[in-house]
Formats: sequence, C-alpha cells, structure tokens
Amino acid sequence: MGYNMDTEPEPKISVLQQIRKREVELSVKVDEARRKAEQVIADAKKEAAEILKNAEMEGKKAADEYYNERYANILNEVENLKKLGEEEAKAAKTKGEQNLSKAIGKIVKVVTLE
Repeated sequence: MGYNMDTEPEPKISVLQQIRKREVELSVKVDEARRKAEQVIADAKKEAAEILKNAEMEGKKAADEYYNERYANILNEVENLKKLGEEEAKAAKTKGEQNLSKAIGKIVKVVTLE
C-alpha cells in the first residue's frame, strides 16, 4: 500500500519548518511588491518625461506664435511708417511746387535789382 493523500492525514511539520514556510511566502510577496513598485516608478518616470516633452513643445509653440505675431506687428508698423513718409514727402513736394513760382519771382527780383 502506498501513501494516499485523501485518506491519510498530513504529516506534522515542526514550528521551525512553519516559520521557514512563512518566510518563503513573505519573501515571494515582498519580491512581488518590489517588482510592482519598480514598475510604478518606471511608469511615473516615463509619464514625467512625456509631460516634460509636451511642456517643452507647447512652450516652443507659444514662443513661436508670440514671435510671429510680434514680427508681423513690426512689419505692419514699418509699412505704416513708409506710407506716412511717402505721404509727407508727397505733401512737401506739392507745397514746394506751389511755392516754386513765388520763389522764382523773388529770386528774379533780387537778381535783377543788383
């Protein structure tokens, strides 16, 4: 007759064996918890890197938008100043042309009197 697990009682284990068995069980649980913690840390590092990358991209995008907006404003201001200068030059030319005949008359008078 062989050993039948269904009918015969489990052999008694010593207290030392029970402690060792419990140590092994706890060691397995600690290792599992350590692996989970390492995975959580790795995931957090990955997420933090992704957040940083996104923040850098958003910051660069915002800076580029600001730069482009300011640059467009400067170009617009330059164009307005050019137009204003052209208008002032045109007004000065028109005024000068209007006064040209008077100036010629005065010059002729001065030259002919001498």
